[in-house]
Amino acid sequence: MGFHLIALRPEPGLTATLDRARSIGLTITGHALSEIRAVAWDCPDPAAMDGLLIGSANAILHGGANLARLRDKRVYAVGEATAAAARAQGFAVAMTGSGGLQGVLDAIASKGLGPCHLLRIAGEEHMPLSPPPGVTFDEVIAYRSEALPLDPVAGLLAAKDALVLLHSAATARHFAAECDRLGLARAAITLAALGPRIAAAAGEGWAAVHTAATPDEGALLQLAFDLCERARSTLPLSAPAAVNPAPQSEQ
Repeated sequence: MGFHLIALRPEPGLTATLDRARSIGLTITGHALSEIRAVAWDCPDPAAMDGLLIGSANAILHGGANLARLRDKRVYAVGEATAAAARAQGFAVAMTGSGGLQGVLDAIASKGLGPCHLLRIAGEEHMPLSPPPGVTFDEVIAYRSEALPLDPVAGLLAAKDALVLLHSAATARHFAAECDRLGLARAAITLAALGPRIAAAAGEGWAAVHTAATPDEGALLQLAFDLCERARSTLPLSAPAAVNPAPQSEQ
């Protein structure tokens, strides 16, 4: 018996995940378990900023009118999807990371691009960062995630062996709470999380919890593909994927 794969992230990331999963041959169902909403924020003096530190495309998509004041600032992006969103809005991208926003900060320092002062445009839930020597940043909150009910896919979760993709700690916590509210058996659901912090946020009692080898979408979908292949061949699912304690990208 194989898994039914379910992605729960908010739009527009949900559609991107579904498209990418299907492009590698996965059958997948999507349900937005949260919705991204803009938050009003005050823009610091642009003249004091050397660039923008962006941990999610949501910062660009929901950043609002203040972004126009910052259009001449180069973007340091957590990953390619975030960099693409910035370019689409007319920003120049100075650096694109691949292993979390902390890695971007560290790369700025290691490449001798400092001293520099950045503006981090973040979501209400975000990873703490430790700026290396020569790099400083201010921080503003431009969006938040509003939880939505799980009911539309409750029947699917109850009726089939489900493999659920978790892209953020907030989604993981809300998914666990919704499963309990709806009386869905955790022991019948397998989780695949983008990183260890996200996996931990889901709590315990699941059939299995697997973590992507690196905190990026490609690694998560490869993990899902491997698990689905193993399930189809009836091999045991007891061995989790390797855990990488690298910082998580924001959602």
